[in-house]
Amino acid sequence: MFKQIIYTTSILFLFFGCSGQQEDVSNLTKLDWTPIDSINEELPRGIQVFQSIHVGANLRAWYVKVQESIPEIETRVVVSRDSDGRETVSEFAERLQVPVMINGGYFRMDLNPAKHVGILKVNDDLIHSATPSVLRGEQRFYLHRAAIGFDVDDQVGIEWVSTEGDSVYRWDRAIDNTPGSPGAKQDTAFRQLWTARDILGGGPQLIRDGQIAIAIDEEVFFGTSIPQVHPRTAVGITAQGDLILLLVDGRQLISRGVDLKELAQILFDLGCQDAINLDGGGSSALVVNGVLLNRPAGTTTQREVMSALAVESR
Repeated sequence: MFKQIIYTTSILFLFFGCSGQQEDVSNLTKLDWTPIDSINEELPRGIQVFQSIHVGANLRAWYVKVQESIPEIETRVVVSRDSDGRETVSEFAERLQVPVMINGGYFRMDLNPAKHVGILKVNDDLIHSATPSVLRGEQRFYLHRAAIGFDVDDQVGIEWVSTEGDSVYRWDRAIDNTPGSPGAKQDTAFRQLWTARDILGGGPQLIRDGQIAIAIDEEVFFGTSIPQVHPRTAVGITAQGDLILLLVDGRQLISRGVDLKELAQILFDLGCQDAINLDGGGSSALVVNGVLLNRPAGTTTQREVMSALAVESR
């Protein structure tokens, strides 16, 4: 399944759901994008930033297009080194001296040090395992949630994952969960060892193999607030093998945020063949060349987060 850039064959502080069927999102807002020349002229070759301001829809959004095929460009998963396990995205960017940094996966804000929710693997070190199951009421749902992985030779993939000991597995399909009806565990014949160097869990998957298919049900995010309108961070892979890092501002008068269907449509319109949702809300922050581009949850104060995606120029 891996190519020079791979596309998924399949798909948390703890949240959404879907049927895996294609979603009808044709009537959702279409954004027009403008390159931010004043920033782009200072960025390394292969990295470009675009902005969209839609007054009628009350939306502000940015995306970074990263040409992963360029040898000098590399995207990594990074984790906080602070004693409480949390740093702001700006602190990540300053410490690592990278041109682009965006927040990553879900984590437990009520613990010190923070604890990741879902898989987190950095530089071949499995810091946190994939979420194997969740409870909804008195019912236990086994699941495989979506993650993005980066390998040493610039291969990038989005997969449904599970872990066993220190091993990570990618699955051809998600478990067939629906609200009130847990799906059966899958036979291990449907899994393959995934040896990606860095893996960041999120969810739900938004686009799979070029089709919008929001896996809220399969990944058991139903019964949570995640499908609703929020500030958003998401990541996708285009048909050309470029990485799209998307941030939509929210919880403010000039930008309301988006729900999962709108988020998927935006990524689809940008040409993503595969895409997943990452941690959002007050965690969503995008820093380019040391400058915070958005207003996290309508403020200028950044939330400290546990993990992030760093775009490096070597």
